[in-house]
Amino acid sequence: MPLTVPDAATTAVAMHMSDGIIDAPVSLLFGLVAFAGLAVCVWRARTDLDEKTVPMAGLVAAFIFAVQMINFPILPGVSGHLLGGALAAILVGPFTGALCIAIVLIVQSLMFADGGVTALGANITNMALVSTFVGYLVALAGHRLLGRGTSVRRLGVVAFVAALCGTVAAATGFVVEYGLGGAAQASLTTVAGYMWGTHTLIGVGEGLITAVTVMAVVRARPDLVYLLRSRTSYATDPIGAVA
Repeated sequence: MPLTVPDAATTAVAMHMSDGIIDAPVSLLFGLVAFAGLAVCVWRARTDLDEKTVPMAGLVAAFIFAVQMINFPILPGVSGHLLGGALAAILVGPFTGALCIAIVLIVQSLMFADGGVTALGANITNMALVSTFVGYLVALAGHRLLGRGTSVRRLGVVAFVAALCGTVAAATGFVVEYGLGGAAQASLTTVAGYMWGTHTLIGVGEGLITAVTVMAVVRARPDLVYLLRSRTSYATDPIGAVA
């Protein structure tokens, strides 16, 4: 999630890493991690893709791509935009969702120079893999904890918490990568404090957008929401579910 800050020492500390933020060996390492992770996602997504998921995945990728163009202010001089990992995972599943985010990141890097090409593996690891799977695991745990007949408002709370956790987890991935091979001038302590602090706030915005979007989809077409497909209460009684 790009951040705009006045201090040159911290402008390098952005979720969309540019080239030169981490050194070549670490970039290569997480390039391999991203490749392996996406390969698993491609393999597993084959079982998730059906007549509902395929068009939904296209819509999710397009929506996230468009919304990521809009930054919202967090603090003076600090702004962020939607990551979309938890949102994609809730709507189309973690494996397909991770692929959607990865496609968005690749297009942004190659066509809009948003994120460095050499850092693409690290960016995919953080935003497409870590954010998506952490967000989904939190959403799944919350949904199972609440059980059948959960109201849409409570589901919105689950989506909010999942998105917040996914955002902070992605920031943690950045901190780990920077600790392994940071090539910028800022110290690891500075980077960690900045990333966790600002991305907790950014996660609140992420959570609100995710919650509102998920609630809207559930009210309109609950059968399209991947997270809810194992819960017959939404599919068979959508009116009662949104009460």
